[in-house]
Amino acid sequence: MTDRSAPGGSGVQASGAGSIGVGGDVGVAITGDGARVVMLPAEAVRWAREVDAPPGAANLPGSASGVFVGREDELARLRRLLTDEGEAAVTQVSAMRAIHGLGGIGKSTLALHYAHLHRQAYTLVWWLNAATSEQIVTGLASLAMRLCPQWAPTADVPERAAWAILWLQWHPGWLLVFDNVEHPDDLRHYLGALPDGHHLATSRTGTGWHAIAPTMPLGLLDADAAVSLLCTLALGEGQTPTPNQREEARTLAAELGYLPLALEQAGAYLFETGTPLADYRALLGQVMDTAAGGIDPERTIARIWRHTLTAIERRNPRAVTLLDAMAWLAPDDLPRTLLAPLCPDTLTLGDALGVLHSYNMISYSADRQSISVHRLVQTVLRHRPATGPDGYPPGRHDAEHLIHQAIPTEDTNTSQWERLLPHVVALAAATPPHSPASSETADAYHATAQYLYRQGRDAHSIPLRTAALTQYEQVLGDTHPSTLTSRNNLALAYKSAGDLDRAIPLYEATLTQYEQVLGDTHPSTLTSRNNLAYAYRSAGDLDRAIPLYEATLTQREQVLGDTHPDTLNSRNNLATARKAAETVQQPDTATPATAPALQHPSAPPEQPE
Repeated sequence: MTDRSAPGGSGVQASGAGSIGVGGDVGVAITGDGARVVMLPAEAVRWAREVDAPPGAANLPGSASGVFVGREDELARLRRLLTDEGEAAVTQVSAMRAIHGLGGIGKSTLALHYAHLHRQAYTLVWWLNAATSEQIVTGLASLAMRLCPQWAPTADVPERAAWAILWLQWHPGWLLVFDNVEHPDDLRHYLGALPDGHHLATSRTGTGWHAIAPTMPLGLLDADAAVSLLCTLALGEGQTPTPNQREEARTLAAELGYLPLALEQAGAYLFETGTPLADYRALLGQVMDTAAGGIDPERTIARIWRHTLTAIERRNPRAVTLLDAMAWLAPDDLPRTLLAPLCPDTLTLGDALGVLHSYNMISYSADRQSISVHRLVQTVLRHRPATGPDGYPPGRHDAEHLIHQAIPTEDTNTSQWERLLPHVVALAAATPPHSPASSETADAYHATAQYLYRQGRDAHSIPLRTAALTQYEQVLGDTHPSTLTSRNNLALAYKSAGDLDRAIPLYEATLTQYEQVLGDTHPSTLTSRNNLAYAYRSAGDLDRAIPLYEATLTQREQVLGDTHPDTLNSRNNLATARKAAETVQQPDTATPATAPALQHPSAPPEQPE
């Protein structure tokens, strides 16, 4: 048990979407977007203080190839920087280090080997997928599941993440690895709350870190290291290449641009097929594709894949079908069960995944129940043109169908939702410009956004609500009731995120369309009018809010009756707005009366107040 004073002091601060602040004195966590205030139970706070991590505790992913060469200097430099800065002074960014570079350069591999090499020097090593703020929160929540199984399964994700931050504040000496950071500012709040350990980030971008952390650009492998890696992978560990093989490897490594991922995939192909190095080089052609500014990793990998995919398809055509679908989902923690509908039975699924694994296209989790695909692999696959008459790029329709089938039928299945969530988000984010719209896909986005709303994370639902609205507009039309509901829910999400500049125009457009389509006194029109008034009031524009509240109350009394719950809510909203107009900056105490509850496009729209 660690004998330290309560972390965090008495003040609780957090800012920014997805960030979480914790007050260890009272066990209060506040999400940075203001969406939810969490009070941790006293026993959970006590466990956060008293529970120690088991020796060597970690959740590190496996290495793609198991071979690591050519980065010894970078490892030493990384260790020196983290150690020296952590000991020199404890500031918000003193123990933070960011590795950036192009996709396939080996950033995650370097971070992984650093974590393995120095694992025993830390009380805990925890790997976080950090492409979005939502994934960071989810990764922290998983730490609570590992360390506090007696409580965490009964808690929701924000509560688990708050517990994890409290635990990290009580127990110094850990390493957090934030992998694949897209927005460096997502980490700022965690650095302020968690100064007593090391933070290591990887990112494809080298910009935006100046106020967050010093960066260590990672370059290509040098020629000798690239040759050693290629020979080891292609010939097998312990095999000594002949002088001719080493020369062929040197030439091939140069054509692959010394890009680690390209070398790994070429080596896997050569080992699996027994193809001589010279023959493989002839397949690729003599001139490497380049883009302005140097190596284009997508083109480099794509040239390899024309042959790797052909070899895979000869062995198992279904393996290519699976890989095409995986290209549109999140790269990590992809459940085997999610892919199962693409195969007639588990044996067929296992055979197809085995072929992909043998060619280094995927990697397995420790229990082999989850799959990871490199992001660059996905990028290359997603950029292939549509080939079928349906207009979908390869794998896109399968991926949408898999997500639609996987949506939980029960709202209470939190663990199932959390595991599916990153894949729905990834599917929405990767929508091709001219991909066909689908009401089923829109329903899946909507259902997932509703889950986030019920979890108090509506600000995080904006990408999903945006994607759902786009799909509904294309399939059902601009004024269909389900489209109007979707537009209203997107406005609510923007309001939850504090972005009234986007929320108010959406509310205004929705109200106008409700009036045109359903009439001036339809219950959904009245709800929309109330929502717009509420947004005006939140923006401090009482001159526009009060007349709308008055009109809504009058119409609700006429349509719904004097004692209907919506009428009572409307009367309360008007009273609060009038009181605010009589005082200086009266606190806004009214809240939405109902939640966004559209369950399916065919259901009557039921809007948030």
